[in-house]
Parts: sequence; structure tokens; C-alpha cells
Amino acid sequence: MAKTKFALIGTGVVGERIINQILAHPNCQIVSLFDENKTRLEEVSTKYQLPVAESLEVLLQTHPDWVYIGTPPVSHAPLSEQIAAYGLNILSEKPLAHDARDGTRMVIAAAEANVQTVMHFPLMYSPVVHSLKNALTTKELGDIVRIELHTYLPNWPRKWQQNPWIGTREQGGFIREIFPHYLQLMNHLFGNFTISSHATTYPANIELCETGVTALAKTESGIPIVLNGLSGIGQEERLEFKVFGTERAMTIRNWSELWVAEKDQEAVQVIPDIRPNSLIDVCHHVVNGQESFVVTFEEGLKVQEWIDQLLS
Repeated sequence: MAKTKFALIGTGVVGERIINQILAHPNCQIVSLFDENKTRLEEVSTKYQLPVAESLEVLLQTHPDWVYIGTPPVSHAPLSEQIAAYGLNILSEKPLAHDARDGTRMVIAAAEANVQTVMHFPLMYSPVVHSLKNALTTKELGDIVRIELHTYLPNWPRKWQQNPWIGTREQGGFIREIFPHYLQLMNHLFGNFTISSHATTYPANIELCETGVTALAKTESGIPIVLNGLSGIGQEERLEFKVFGTERAMTIRNWSELWVAEKDQEAVQVIPDIRPNSLIDVCHHVVNGQESFVVTFEEGLKVQEWIDQLLS
């Protein structure tokens, strides 16, 4: 079986993580890298001994199976249109785009070119999410009575994610960077939901992104949802996605920890023994005609619409 070929646009912190995942996969390879930041491009290409494209057109002419978009959100739509025009499959960072209008452009471009699309939502390939899915399927939690998301961020941008756009109101903020993972997860586990009310706070400097958000929503089956985010506060970083049932409550804490609580008992951490396919596994399966779960641009667009609403 031929190796699945990737070309990457964007070599930032998250792009480098994708590079490491691809290099660790026995059935995948990287055929080209491109970044407008030539200093960073040279640093990463030298570190991993990877070929560099002098332009986007040169990268696309290497005919990869997948082109990864790891650039700021405002660039996603024009890049997707250009990639789709070459007939190449697209793996995009979240959020899908700068806004739902751009996201619609991406969906249309991919559909008209008949190319595959995948969103980089790593939670969907994590052991903790698969354990939660199994618990919901087997009714271990009882009847679900509430879903909550709490994101507490002492620093935004986070110390490891400093770049020119991540803290701007135009493209950055934790609603765009962190909330999409969990909004997509809610949609996957519980179906469509409607945000009924929200309040988003911003600093006086109109260039800077949001500092807080609270929102109420409800699934089509009637389960209440609470969304809560806050940055610039005096505590450690803590992210919690909580599902409350009549028998048990399950919490995904800080991306990779699974905690389970029973009535009148303190929560205990559970180490999942599930090893699901990775995002790179899935991309390899798709190009080889194997059925695999992916988050497509269409689902990314639904998430984008919720993001736009929270930012309004």
C-alpha cells in the first residue's frame, strides 16, 4: 500500500504537532512545507529534514493526498478554494474560517471539486471521548440532565501560543480557539442545539479579543447546556466538559483526563483502556477507500455559526 502524502501550509506550534504525528505514522509521509514566515519555515524544515516549497503553487504541484491548513482563520477560505481547484483533499485547522460566510465558501469549493475534507478536532480521536461515548451508549450515566463547559484561562494568549493574531478581536480569542472543540463534541454526542442567550465581554481596546462569555443553550431533545469562559484570572488553567446524569457524572478535564462521580461520592480519575484511531490514521484510511469517522467542513460550518453567535 502506498504511503499517504501530506503537504503542510503553516508551521506554527500546532502545525509542528501535526508534523510529528505524520512522521510517527508508518504509512504516511510529508512531501512539502510552506510558510510565509521564512525564518520559521527554515527552522522547522531543518529540524525535521523536510522539503520546502518556495510558493504555494509549488507545494500544490507536489500532488499530495492531503493539504493541511495551519494558518490564521482569515486565510482558510481562499486557501481552500485554491487547494480544491487542484483537486486535492483538505485537512483544516479549526475554526473552519473567519466567519460562517467564509466557511460556506469552503464547503462549496470542496463540494464542487469533489474533494474530501477533514477538520482537525483531536478530541474526537481521544480515549477519553470514546470512553464517554461508550458510557452514553450503555446508559451508564442514567438520564442526561445537563451539559456544561467551563474554560478558565489565566493567560490569553497562552504562554506557549504567542503569535501576532491569536489575541486579536479580528481572528483570535478563546471562543475561536478552544470553544470549537467542545461545541463540535456536543453536536457529535447530543445532536443539534440552539443558543438561547449569551453575554460576551470585551476589553476597552477594540483590537483585543474577548475576556469572558456566558451562554445558555438547549439540545433538540431538551437537555440544558451551560457555556462559561473567562480569561485573565487569578487561578491555574482549567478546562472542564461535564455531562451530568441521574446516576453518574463524567468530566473531561484539561483535554485528556476523565473523571467519574457517583451520587454522594467524590469524583475519581479513570484511565481509559481504549486506543481509537488517530486523525492521521483516519486520513490514511480515507484515501485508501476505508470507512472512517471524520469531521467534515459541513460540520465545521455548524460549529462556525455557533462561534459567530457567541462573538456577536
